[in-house]
Amino acid sequence: MVEIKGQWTKFDQKGSGPGARSSHAIAVVGKKVYTFGGEFSPRVPVDNKLYVFDLNDQSWSIADASGDVPPPRVGVTMAAVSDIIYVFGGRDSEHKELGELYSFDTTTNKWALLSNGETGPAHRSYHSTAANERYVYVFGGCGFSGRLNDLWAYDVVDQKWVQFPLPGDNCKGRGGPGLAVVHGKVWVVYGFAGEEADDVHCFDLSKKEWAEVETTGEKPTARSVFSTVSVGKYIFIYGGEVDPSDLGHLGAGKFSAEAYALDTETLVWKKMEDGSDSIDHPGPRGWCAFAAGEHDGNPGLLVYGGNSPSNDRLDDIHFFAPKVISE
Repeated sequence: MVEIKGQWTKFDQKGSGPGARSSHAIAVVGKKVYTFGGEFSPRVPVDNKLYVFDLNDQSWSIADASGDVPPPRVGVTMAAVSDIIYVFGGRDSEHKELGELYSFDTTTNKWALLSNGETGPAHRSYHSTAANERYVYVFGGCGFSGRLNDLWAYDVVDQKWVQFPLPGDNCKGRGGPGLAVVHGKVWVVYGFAGEEADDVHCFDLSKKEWAEVETTGEKPTARSVFSTVSVGKYIFIYGGEVDPSDLGHLGAGKFSAEAYALDTETLVWKKMEDGSDSIDHPGPRGWCAFAAGEHDGNPGLLVYGGNSPSNDRLDDIHFFAPKVISE
């Protein structure tokens, strides 16, 4: 019998931070959280400052960045490999999809343009990104002519893009899916494919093969734009949009406040006890910025901001520490 619980912690915030926003991205390097992009009003990028939240003293600052600073954008993703943060895609103030890949060196505070969108993945926004020690993976999102279902990886050692086989018609193009790299496989979880989806697919990196997997257990309802992190063999998801707004991106749909764990070996979902009545619980939301992090020695999920059921952007920071009680 497996019992999985989780505990939420809400951080205090000092200093001048980025404030309320959604459709932004964060990455964690050491004890610092880097935040870039996002919107307060729907589809209007706020700025292109790189904000830094120190997890030790829970204070904000703005990086004194130089180099090829990316223009403002929404629907952007970030991932960290060692001391370097990689920023890909998004949508600009004219609602055009972007395809550039930038890096930010946290040791020198310098931006660099690595690819200009002419090579590598097609321009896109609201895609998903995950990373391991060598590759930054990009999947799906909204492209010029519709939703995408392609998988790419940027090799940070050889500094080049790698394209993988397409998954086939079973894995429809989608925006806002969960993406995780677990035990040599890239996992695509749910997302919006014209409607909220509840399918799971994985790509075997050694065999170069896709497979749609059937999951069981306490399966989450279909959703997109949720927060995702992998710890060990588990993929943890929190929140997301379970019923889209009739206004599309201009409105707020119905959001979830639940957390679930997927065992990637048994393919069994488990709804988590996560203290939903706690004052530290973030409540229902989607379109958050999220990343893997660590707090008090525990690995877990860091969530910042997002959109609320009232269509108000949020500015709080929470950390979710999952724990497997028994197996």
